[in-house]
Amino acid sequence: MATPNLPDKSTTTKSPELLDQVRDKLRVKHYAIRTEQTYVDWIKRFIFFHDKRHPKDLGAQDVEAFLTHLAVAGKVAASTQNQAKSALLFLYREVLEIQLPWLDNVTQAKAPKRLPVVLTVSEVQSVLSRLSGTHLLIASLLYGGGMRLMEAVRLRVKDVDFARHEIIVREGKGFKDRVTMLPEAVVAPLKAHLAKVKALHEEDLAQGFGEVYLPFALDKKYPPSPHPSPTRGEGAAREWGWQYIFPSKNLSVDPRSGKTRRHHVDEKGVQRAVKQAVRDAELTKPATPHTLRHSFATHLLQSGYDIRTVQELLGHSDVSTTMIYTHVLNKGGKGVISPLDR
Repeated sequence: MATPNLPDKSTTTKSPELLDQVRDKLRVKHYAIRTEQTYVDWIKRFIFFHDKRHPKDLGAQDVEAFLTHLAVAGKVAASTQNQAKSALLFLYREVLEIQLPWLDNVTQAKAPKRLPVVLTVSEVQSVLSRLSGTHLLIASLLYGGGMRLMEAVRLRVKDVDFARHEIIVREGKGFKDRVTMLPEAVVAPLKAHLAKVKALHEEDLAQGFGEVYLPFALDKKYPPSPHPSPTRGEGAAREWGWQYIFPSKNLSVDPRSGKTRRHHVDEKGVQRAVKQAVRDAELTKPATPHTLRHSFATHLLQSGYDIRTVQELLGHSDVSTTMIYTHVLNKGGKGVISPLDR
């Protein structure tokens, strides 16, 4: 009997789906998982908007139609529309490797320039007094060190230097590291908090867990030793210094690796707690956790600190970004006295 003519498996392997290609390219370029999820979502919406046609078969009018639909029918903010455009730019340039000049000419929505919401010192204290536990510690770091919310929840044990009263912010906005201050008022409660976190980490290790996510494949560079010792050999992912300062209460499965780990606390919990504290303090200002960062910069400038120093603490690449806080150095109406008050 003749041998059946079976197809060569090497020639029948399916090429990755488009969205899988997008995810792979984002991970190669070390984009955050939140950015990955956001970009993939926008690309999916773009494809479905055009009845599942492949993006390589679409052109400038199709992209403009999608972005216009977001603004007109979806009534999205300018920042959201620009985020969608960034996702499509990544798709065409990095994944499809199509250099389309018209994509640069697609109208960029202009976000309105608004002054930041700033609390007074007494208002900040009123909000902080209504927080407790982990939420209070995180909020204190936002106001006391000018950190962004995600920078605070992603802090690791090794990033805090109690001797120098410094915090090293790793991979802040723009993938930049910077150093900011560790407030004296936070030192004692933070040490007490870390003692509890270490006990939790030791429990995880005893149960066969205790691993944390490491950036840039460091878990492969520093893998567990086949002969671990009490001081080393467990691999960087299980070392105390790499653990999150503010870990989640529950273990969870990493969506990328499939490993069971203890991730950092969910930032939404902090947002809800601050919102409730603002409400309880009966403040009319629309304050959020990021408002504490704005207040940090404003109060430093009010105290006479140099704007370049404030710029470095905030991690701004351009001093013009920090200049927005100088509005507080003037009293209402650019320092002009109202004729009604004469």
